Amino acid sequence: MSDTAIHHSGMIKAPAFIRRLRSMMPASIIFATLWLGFMVFVVFFADFLRPYPITKMDLSARLVPIGTPGHWLGTDELGRDVYSRLIQSIRVSLVIAFGATILSAVFGTMLGFLAARFRGWVEHAVLMLADFQAALPFMILALSVLAFFGNSMPLLVGLMGFYGWERYARIARGLAISASAQGYASAVIQLGATPLRVYFHHILPNVASTLIVSMTLTFPEIILMESGLSFLGLGVQPPETSLGNMVGFAREYLTQAPWIMLAPSLIIVLTTLSISLLGDWLRDKLDPTVQ
Repeated sequence: MSDTAIHHSGMIKAPAFIRRLRSMMPASIIFATLWLGFMVFVVFFADFLRPYPITKMDLSARLVPIGTPGHWLGTDELGRDVYSRLIQSIRVSLVIAFGATILSAVFGTMLGFLAARFRGWVEHAVLMLADFQAALPFMILALSVLAFFGNSMPLLVGLMGFYGWERYARIARGLAISASAQGYASAVIQLGATPLRVYFHHILPNVASTLIVSMTLTFPEIILMESGLSFLGLGVQPPETSLGNMVGFAREYLTQAPWIMLAPSLIIVLTTLSISLLGDWLRDKLDPTVQ
């Protein structure tokens, strides 16, 4: 009798858990979280998920359609497996976007803290650089730098890392000034803490939630920026591949083999949409002024 009760209680918990999850998170956020989790899984296990090397060509199987045994997402103009190249493209694009987002957040936050700490001409210089960055069309700057210095993965990540840093600088400066005016920062200083400790052990944890939300908003923009540069031929270079790279090379075969372009395009749309939805949800959850 007790086993039956335990069995029934176990059957009841699953729907209750699902109802509780739905009450805490909308269906769109659940989908976004699952999709991003799947993308992270692909990034870490891409080597095990690819059935073929991304450079393996089979000219006898050029442009085979979706559903062909052995090539479930078809092949491209050189007979390369679209599924294998898509898996590698997800890894490359997301690694670039993640690295660039972290670099942008660290660089912008450091400048914002410097402006809040020293004020005066340092603050004016940081704000002037931020205004200059915001007014400069970043795509034109990126095209100029890549065309002049050539293409390489470190250069691409570093260049993407300077996209959007002015947002973090402004946010970090404003929040740091506000936090410094509160009692806890002054109390820690009076206890003998160094400015470095005050900013990174006391102020940064209090502003981290806002910076994290800003990162979720910058991340999809960097994905689209990298995709645009690769589409124009100045991003990731062959034999390596990325989502924008696949879209760029597939545009000439859109009428003959649309699956080559549709697969990476769908990944770009779903990934950027998921991150944007999650960022909006986190902003509402972490903002104390939003009821």
